[in-house]
Amino acid sequence: MKILAMYLPQYHRIKENDEWWGEGYTEWVAVKNAKKYFAQHNQPRIPLNNNYYDLSKQDASTWKWQADLAKKYGIYGFCIYHYWLKTGEQLLEKPMEILLSHPEIDIRFCVDWANGTWCRTWYSTGEEILKEQIYGDEKEWINHFNYLLKFFKDKRYITVENKPMICIHSSYEIDLLERMRKVWDDLAKENGFDGVYLVAGNTGHPIDNRADSIDAYYNYEPGLTYTHKLSFWDKAPIAISRKVKGMLNNLCEKKRAELIVPSKLIYRNNMRPLWQNGKKCYLGTFPDYDDSPRRQYKGMIYKGRIKEFKDNLHLLKRTLEKNDRSDDFVFITAWNEWGEGAYLEPDEGNGYLYLEIIKEVMDEI
Repeated sequence: MKILAMYLPQYHRIKENDEWWGEGYTEWVAVKNAKKYFAQHNQPRIPLNNNYYDLSKQDASTWKWQADLAKKYGIYGFCIYHYWLKTGEQLLEKPMEILLSHPEIDIRFCVDWANGTWCRTWYSTGEEILKEQIYGDEKEWINHFNYLLKFFKDKRYITVENKPMICIHSSYEIDLLERMRKVWDDLAKENGFDGVYLVAGNTGHPIDNRADSIDAYYNYEPGLTYTHKLSFWDKAPIAISRKVKGMLNNLCEKKRAELIVPSKLIYRNNMRPLWQNGKKCYLGTFPDYDDSPRRQYKGMIYKGRIKEFKDNLHLLKRTLEKNDRSDDFVFITAWNEWGEGAYLEPDEGNGYLYLEIIKEVMDEI
């Protein structure tokens, strides 16, 4: 079982975030400003030893620490969010470029193209478009591939059957996916590969079932299972509670969390298969989730026990072994999504517990 942890690069300043969210904005601003919305609410989260790192440092000290930690505890590699809106317009690209410039850092990686228009949806501020995602034509696809090529050629980049693995978070949004994929395949072959290995994200958004364009899928939890796998009877109590709390919030000055989901519902159902045109589907799980630092009392909070994550990871491993897929990737949300409460990195509350669970499961015979 090869664990790939989703990796967020939003831990350094960029001019766009300064403009949109205020001077000096990074993910840590949301994390530090988080509030409790019920008595046992685990907020704000604090990284162990107050390690509010900066990923823009050219010495790559944080990358080295993260890579050593991941390797020590059995993480196979990072799946790094990549934001390419169009040629000449990227966001948060600096950390991955720093990683590339430090070949001594021992960590496997691939990209997850987080394709989507950036909107002002955080902090209950509406739907204003901040940066539009533009897919363009063949010229755009060539420029995008050529930018990624230097990463593909890095010996640490993850390949499958001599094909660089490219994850696309919301592939259903790309109308010309088949044509784009053909261009990328041709370019990859011109550069010594056998094509590209395109992995579409199964998320809380529509599922992409264009078999000719996609090699495999990855399950992005907990959004996939909550949206596509839970029954009406699973969701009904949650929806009723949300409605009642929403009405109370409209009446009361003190706000309370409106949307709380028992984590066990996700762990109980995330193994249920989806119809995927016979393509391989890489399983996924998550240690925790709480995006109230970004979305305040309107956020989504998954509440459960750490043991449930451990049991789910055990189940994933046993299922893969039983089906002769013991070398498959398993996608975990996430390595460092602190603003969504989904992280494996050590914090003041749990220390290294999530990483220790992974190591224990990975070391089992």
